[in-house]
Amino acid sequence: MLRIALTGPESTGKSTLCQQLAAHYHAPCAPEYARAYLAGRRPPYALADLEAIARGQLAAEAQAAAATGRVVFCDTDLLVIKIWAEHAFGRCPDWIARRVAQQRYDLVLLMGVDMPWEPDPLREHPEPHLRQHFYRLYQRELAGGAANFAEIWGAPAQRFATARRLVDALLRAGPRP
Repeated sequence: MLRIALTGPESTGKSTLCQQLAAHYHAPCAPEYARAYLAGRRPPYALADLEAIARGQLAAEAQAAAATGRVVFCDTDLLVIKIWAEHAFGRCPDWIARRVAQQRYDLVLLMGVDMPWEPDPLREHPEPHLRQHFYRLYQRELAGGAANFAEIWGAPAQRFATARRLVDALLRAGPRP
């Protein structure tokens, strides 16, 4: 089964695109566990909360991957949690950093920050300079980890078309060794 993750800063359309791709390919989508975990909780959150979120995200991915099919989509990944932890707490738990380094997706879609910011009680950084800062962190991490990743930009329809083209090419090629 091919594994495709969507990653990037807040409010860049990860969830929307993940749901669109899952529907288009009749495939499972592992939801962003942080949303369920943080629903109804009030800030501040602690580093222990991020560890619980990371475990929940891994479980959501495993559950989605247990479904039959050719591809599974993951609405976020542990890289989001790593960057979040480093920004909020100045460090990331070692086990999360190790999992980020070990985790292999067949494709990672890095969502660009050209989408308008949409307020949400769980989002923290609407400032354009911070969104760009976080985007560069994702770029650096993905390039440094030798991940097979593509940057996704444009209006929602363009993002969907670009992602479909990349996924179709990957499906033709098959899983990476």
